[in-house]
Amino acid sequence: MSTMSTDIGGLLLESVPFARTLGVVFDAVSEGRAVCHVPDRDDLRNHVGGPHAGVLFTLAETASGAAVLSVFGDQLGRAVPLPTTATIDFRKVAMGEIRAEARLLAEREEVLRRLEAGERPVFDVAVDLTNADGTLVSALTVTWTLRPNRP
Repeated sequence: MSTMSTDIGGLLLESVPFARTLGVVFDAVSEGRAVCHVPDRDDLRNHVGGPHAGVLFTLAETASGAAVLSVFGDQLGRAVPLPTTATIDFRKVAMGEIRAEARLLAEREEVLRRLEAGERPVFDVAVDLTNADGTLVSALTVTWTLRPNRP
């Protein structure tokens, strides 16, 4: 099955109801990359008028998951992708609509080689969050693993 012919954003939104609750919109998903945004909504704001940190994190984690699925979606029959750790660097106050761009920082062949060897591969996805004028407001690294399914 080619993951490129699959609607990765739709699959993710179907399987992760919280991403739908926030109103995450997928703009593009390609091999190892995902771009999505969350609209500016009053009910998602914090005490300074921008999107809450939880919104920023969820947007970034959702984008990182789509980037992972774009490369490893064909492995779902034998392994479950799970985030293990994440770091977030808040650089500027986020305001308005926020865009996430996630990039897988691993080679598919290396991750699959480790999975085949019976290991639980761990790999990173970098995510940049920008506001409407392109200013970088936060940067994240989300570490993922492929947990082998139990027989």
